[in-house]
Amino acid sequence: MPTRKQRRKQQKERRHEYEFVYVDDEGREVEVDPAELKAERASKSAATGRSSRRQPAPRARKIVQPPSFQRVLKRGLLFAPVMYVTLSLIGAGKKLTIPGRLLQTAMLLAFFLPFSYVMDRLAWRTYQRRLGNPPDDSKS
Repeated sequence: MPTRKQRRKQQKERRHEYEFVYVDDEGREVEVDPAELKAERASKSAATGRSSRRQPAPRARKIVQPPSFQRVLKRGLLFAPVMYVTLSLIGAGKKLTIPGRLLQTAMLLAFFLPFSYVMDRLAWRTYQRRLGNPPDDSKS
């Protein structure tokens, strides 16, 4: 489907009667036959291998990596400071001391890391199923 800009351009081309001319070797303007123009446009589209309608480019699939504890630990290192700051900013954080907040952050990470690994594994198995590879439960 053409975009709004493309539709406006097409409508504008239909609205105006263009007079196509070219200048010959002696400097005279010579009119171009409309049938000649259509044949030229058709030959250009045939030469490029495209029809008048463009096909959308196929979407590239995101490659899902197999689950690994190393990647999960890196993700945990990124989220640990966020969890600590969140605990400090919400109301319960004012009642907790710094060691209390650290302990609470460690407890959140204890829940977050296995959950993150399970989600990675689920995404990997779904990706493998889409590719037609049966998931091998003995490896993970």
